[in-house]
Amino acid sequence: MDNPSISGMNNQSSPSSSQTNPPSKSQEPTTPSSLNYYHPSPSRTIYSDRFIPCRSASNFALFDISPPPPPPPSDASRGEDNSSSSAAYTALLRTALFGSDLGFVVPPGTPDKKSFSVNTSPASHNIFRFKSETRQSLHSLSPLGFDDHSPGVSHSPVKAPRKVPRSPYKVLDAPALQDDFYLNLVDWSSHNVLAVGLGNCVYLWNACSSKVTKLCDLGIDDSVCSVGWAQRGTSLAVGTSNGKVQIWDASRCKRVRTMEGHRLRVGALAWSSSMLSSGSRDKSILQRDPRAQQDFVSKLNGHKSEVCGLKWSYDNRELASGGNDNRLFVWNQHSTQPVLKYCEHTAAVKAIAWSPHLHGLLASGGGTADRCIRFWNTTTNSHLSCMDTGSQVCNLVWSKNVNELVSTHGYSQNQIIVWRYPTMSKLATLTGHTYRVLYLAISPDGQTIVTGAGDETLRFWNVFPSPKSQNTESEIGASSFGRTHIR
Repeated sequence: MDNPSISGMNNQSSPSSSQTNPPSKSQEPTTPSSLNYYHPSPSRTIYSDRFIPCRSASNFALFDISPPPPPPPSDASRGEDNSSSSAAYTALLRTALFGSDLGFVVPPGTPDKKSFSVNTSPASHNIFRFKSETRQSLHSLSPLGFDDHSPGVSHSPVKAPRKVPRSPYKVLDAPALQDDFYLNLVDWSSHNVLAVGLGNCVYLWNACSSKVTKLCDLGIDDSVCSVGWAQRGTSLAVGTSNGKVQIWDASRCKRVRTMEGHRLRVGALAWSSSMLSSGSRDKSILQRDPRAQQDFVSKLNGHKSEVCGLKWSYDNRELASGGNDNRLFVWNQHSTQPVLKYCEHTAAVKAIAWSPHLHGLLASGGGTADRCIRFWNTTTNSHLSCMDTGSQVCNLVWSKNVNELVSTHGYSQNQIIVWRYPTMSKLATLTGHTYRVLYLAISPDGQTIVTGAGDETLRFWNVFPSPKSQNTESEIGASSFGRTHIR
């Protein structure tokens, strides 16, 4: 870009020239020396290494600038007026290119000359308006937001944090609900029926009608150690202290079959689409196909102590198991040895949950000596993060509607915590149980959880929003508040 000040500084006469006298007063520049404008006498010979165009040919209409006034007849005044118009052009051009916040204005000229300053006519406002509109268009492309003062831009209001009720909406008395960390005595079916193991009996509670049904009684020589609903239908698996697994048709309250294979109690059960896995105190996991004649089709060995946690992934391809040996293993459909081994926990691993939102994302929780929730990517076989909860982690369950999860805890705070993933910020801490919160299940609509403890109560909490609205109240148990008995 041509700059008059630079051209003035580069115009030099030959040292041998006779034109060495200083210019006359009428030839002095009309702008202050700080701008370095210098206009020699027209009669001097000028040498320059650059081509400087004549400003009289400039297209001032391009910037909506009024052309300079016609020069007076004298040659000296013509040169002075050209200098003034050049200074004004430079000021406006700098303002248009670099903004008005540079504080650049043309200093006033001599009192008897009318020099251009920054034009405040409506034409000059077009330049500033164009600059402002350019900024708005740039903000409109930014994912970080918009200018708060931009006209015609609508801003969505900031959503208030979701409020989780701090009290259960329903409490059931559950006499003889055992205070045993290694058992799994509560599960919620896809047909909205809750199964609870109490002593040597299994009871069913219909969440729609609040009707309680006694499903079975194992007798005085046996007791219930685990219950697990099939993913679809009304089949319920019951693990017993004698090492057997019974399959019941809950719709008819009829036992379908009894499967053996374990030598000690069966404290963990997990269904895939067609398989039933059972974990036992004898350290083994048996894969069972209820359609097959044999009691189990394969045996998984790897744990060195009781198996207390079992969960199939949502795609039914991976089985996660946790044991009292502080180990977390991942098995596939065809392996009899674990394909992944995680040994970071320092206490028993009962709490296991697969994310329904991200394939291969697995959460696990450790017991009293560990107190941590850890996250794993089984696709890349990597440990993602760890959160110290400060209490024994008894259970984990992931929301199906939002990217949040719930953990239940034992020693020493007996609390229930709702977490937002992946930040692991606490949305709510729920209290009420006076014993370790050892049992946890989630409703089929994904909004309600039920927790059980050695205080012999089952408590129902609305913790997650519905898939469509965060304000929709769960229909499960909504019509029946208060405290009742499950048997």
